[in-house]
Amino acid sequence: MKVVDRLADREKDWRELQVRIARLDSTPIRKIPPADILRVGDVYRSACADLMLAEAHDLPRDTVAYLHTLVGRAHNSVYRAKGFHLSDWSRVILDEVPRQLRADPLLRVSALVFWGLFFLCAFVAAAQPGYAAKVLGDHQVEQMEEMYSHPLDGSGSSESLGRSDSAMAGFYIFNNAGIGLRCYAWGIFFGIGTLWTLASNAITIGLIFGHMATTPQAPNFFTFVTSHGPFELTAIVFSGAAGLRLGSGLIFTEGQSRLASLKREATRSLPIVGVATILFVFAAFLEGFVSASPLPYWVKAAIAIGSSAVLLFYLFALGRGSRRPSSLVTGP
Repeated sequence: MKVVDRLADREKDWRELQVRIARLDSTPIRKIPPADILRVGDVYRSACADLMLAEAHDLPRDTVAYLHTLVGRAHNSVYRAKGFHLSDWSRVILDEVPRQLRADPLLRVSALVFWGLFFLCAFVAAAQPGYAAKVLGDHQVEQMEEMYSHPLDGSGSSESLGRSDSAMAGFYIFNNAGIGLRCYAWGIFFGIGTLWTLASNAITIGLIFGHMATTPQAPNFFTFVTSHGPFELTAIVFSGAAGLRLGSGLIFTEGQSRLASLKREATRSLPIVGVATILFVFAAFLEGFVSASPLPYWVKAAIAIGSSAVLLFYLFALGRGSRRPSSLVTGP
């Protein structure tokens, strides 16, 4: 059969490919039956072969140009980027991430390291006066006491520094995100960097909490930290779990190269980092607009209780009704 005749017989498949491309572009991939997706691959490969034949045998330019356009459109449809779809992101954040976190032993490791050291150091600092100063230094302890020496009556730290609440919220976002980023990024050193960052933050924060609880400034201190504490500290733990997952990818390669395994775990852990970032932002806005405000303590305590309830609901209730396999594979 001549090439011209063969390509003429293939026009039916070209039209089919056009129809399937249009459907692929207008329909979410998860709603297309697997058999239809496989058929797209078949007619796409055939069109590529037809284009090669058309160019090799100098067929009319119109035919070659048509096939070029068709193959190009098919390539862009088949290999297109996922793009941003709010429904997909909400499904990942509200469905897949909670399920992954519940099943991930590395979240428990991160929580044990952070909260274990936090409460241990807080207890020791409260039980042994002067212990926090020995570890953190006299200057830092004196600075903390000075910072909370005045009641939060609306003339607190942000106003005294000449900064608005919104400016302070931006500062807190930058500072908190830096902590989370370090927890995550240092995971590339086989998780050791993440463990160090978690431990150092837990020790420092725990010592400050324990020491301040024994000082006359305790009411001012706890009035400030109560409202934003649940979101901020939970975000640190989530960031630590994501960083440990990077480290686990370098240790448990599942038969892949270390680089490929690291890429796999980075893909799995990025949604967790996204959730941690959201928590850091929530904490920063509370810190900037609520924590330093003259609101009564019971309001700030109620916000903290509500925040804790939201976190517990997110971690233990969401994602239980879905039977769809998660794209975020768990296990070290």
